[in-house]
Amino acid sequence: MVVCLTPLLVVVIIMAAPPAGGEAEIQETVLLEDDFEQYRSGLFFPTVGAHTEYHYLSEAGPKGNWAVSTFRSEVASQRAWRVIREGEEAVMAQTYENKWKHCHPMLVGGDPLWTDYTLAVRFAPETGQGRSGVVFRYRNDRCHYFFGVEDDKALLKMVKHATAFRKPYEEVLAETPLSWERGAYIEARIQVQGSHIRAELGDEAVLEATDFTYQEGSIGLVSDVPARYAHVRVTTSAAEYERVNVLIRDRGKEERDLQEANPKPVLWKKFDVKDFGMGRNLRFGDLTGNGVVDILVGQVVHHGPKDRNSELSCLTAVNLDGDVLWQIGEPDPWKNHLTNDVAFQIHDLDGDGRNEVVYCMGQEIIVADGATGNTKRRAPTPETPADTRPPYNKFPRILGDSLLFCDLRGIGRPSDIIIKDRYRSFWALDDQLQVLWHAQCNTGHYPFACDVDGDGKDELAIGYSLFDHDGKQLWSLDGALRDHADGVALVQFQGKPDEEPRLMCAASDEGMFFADIRGNILKHHFLGHVQNPAVANFRPDLPGLETVSINFWGNQGIIHFFDANGDLYHDFEPCQHGSMCLPVNWTGKPGEFFVLSPNVEEGGMFDGWGRKVVTFPADGHPDMCYAVLDITGDCRDEIVVWDPSELWVYTQDNNPRPGGLYRPKRNPLCNYSNYQASVSLPGWSDEKEGGAQ
Repeated sequence: MVVCLTPLLVVVIIMAAPPAGGEAEIQETVLLEDDFEQYRSGLFFPTVGAHTEYHYLSEAGPKGNWAVSTFRSEVASQRAWRVIREGEEAVMAQTYENKWKHCHPMLVGGDPLWTDYTLAVRFAPETGQGRSGVVFRYRNDRCHYFFGVEDDKALLKMVKHATAFRKPYEEVLAETPLSWERGAYIEARIQVQGSHIRAELGDEAVLEATDFTYQEGSIGLVSDVPARYAHVRVTTSAAEYERVNVLIRDRGKEERDLQEANPKPVLWKKFDVKDFGMGRNLRFGDLTGNGVVDILVGQVVHHGPKDRNSELSCLTAVNLDGDVLWQIGEPDPWKNHLTNDVAFQIHDLDGDGRNEVVYCMGQEIIVADGATGNTKRRAPTPETPADTRPPYNKFPRILGDSLLFCDLRGIGRPSDIIIKDRYRSFWALDDQLQVLWHAQCNTGHYPFACDVDGDGKDELAIGYSLFDHDGKQLWSLDGALRDHADGVALVQFQGKPDEEPRLMCAASDEGMFFADIRGNILKHHFLGHVQNPAVANFRPDLPGLETVSINFWGNQGIIHFFDANGDLYHDFEPCQHGSMCLPVNWTGKPGEFFVLSPNVEEGGMFDGWGRKVVTFPADGHPDMCYAVLDITGDCRDEIVVWDPSELWVYTQDNNPRPGGLYRPKRNPLCNYSNYQASVSLPGWSDEKEGGAQ
């Protein structure tokens, strides 16, 4: 959940006139009360849109008691919430008419541990052409109870994750016809006690139901139509308040104990990035051959519409002291917005032991010397296919959506290149930039290469399809699945040498699914718009590897955990943005963490139970972007954090740590993408020690 109220924010209301000779009786305890007077009039939250898929923006964070739980940037639904005044009274107004019925404009507040309480609010929908009311026992914006009006009915619903594409499953628990005046305020009051729900709309409608689906959760305001909300109040008994407060304190103590037991992040390096800075568009690798990681910063120009025709405009190579090694193109301090990938990587393409930079610019694919940026080889990018659907790829040749290196020819190193356009076509090139073959499918965002059949040549998982090394499509689910694949990987989830890998796919609005290598879907979870997956040993107490993912587009911030069998074992909603969920080897022991963001309050490192186990210091560091990699060489990861102005690097306060340390095998840095499925396979710094700690 988004907003966790501490005990300091809870107000106890006592009778003003106690019985004669007796002590004051506590009538109720206020968990949340808001008349919206504390907020300035006007837009409550700005639109952040696709930028928050993998950037942290403070604008997406909670404000006062509330956070925006759903938005679609196409319809600016995040801008729907505004504080207005009606005479002397401040009210919260939802000003947008929502057409996306699988998600609903929603403001949420409270704590997920709230259990039995009473929610009271006045609200005034302008029309009945969509739901309007409140949510309670809120687990996330796809899992909660709803009470309010829709058409000429009062409705009490249970909402849970979809069992089909997009739209969540809803069960009407109770309903009754209701005549109500459009634009006039309705008094709503909901009481939840155990499995019993009593919901009232003034004196006109009383609905009751018994349901065991959700036993705890917070509250929210929701409306598909323009509506106004006034004076929200959530109360509970003193005994219930104390019980929940103990749980909240215990939760905080558990996390503080875990944080105290783990190494603390300490600043190792920092520098300004001047006018060549960017959002999440960095690559890491040794450019000079001195054995030390360098950084390549890519600025982007969008030819539009939106980010559908984007390419590099400037490349800047720097070392970890911030010294510029070389630069191609003209830096522009205003180019700090990024919502997609572009094609550039650091890789030893020719196998001579020194890295090249491979990038696309001006409808060319270019191989440059890593140390100097001087061009070694160049070729035109592939021609735009005639059947490409506008407005994608409006240039004669593709601009290059992304690059991936693999071994298609079986020469023993990743010397072949996959280059793709946005969503339709891709090409395989050799190390001389000659086209080996071309294919089409629903490509999604970023492929994954793996030798599935053991012939020494990589197969390619791309979108909902699997291709052989020669470009033959082995199978495809394009006809069965809609939307597109946000992240795919082929993984031996049980970690057995002779195990057949399985495909993991974070499939946008198709949710998350796991399939065998013949294309048979084994597990399919309809959980909303799932993306940014990571596979690692997040839970050493469970067999095999776990998967974590985060939602976006319509229900951002919901995190799901899957075990090695592909079964969902936990979910929570700690934020209202997207994140890369990159695995972090922070301790040098099994049980990796993942970073949600570098933000001090909302971010940090989380474990496979969803507990915040490491926090970032409140030292003024940038928190827009982050990356994870071992820079100092003690096997454990550093955390690189940056924004368009500066870059900081954190390491552990006990670095270096000697001994045989956990050292997972990760996606190679040459295949880096904002859309990658991050895979972290178990390993040790000294295999002979068998993982001695």
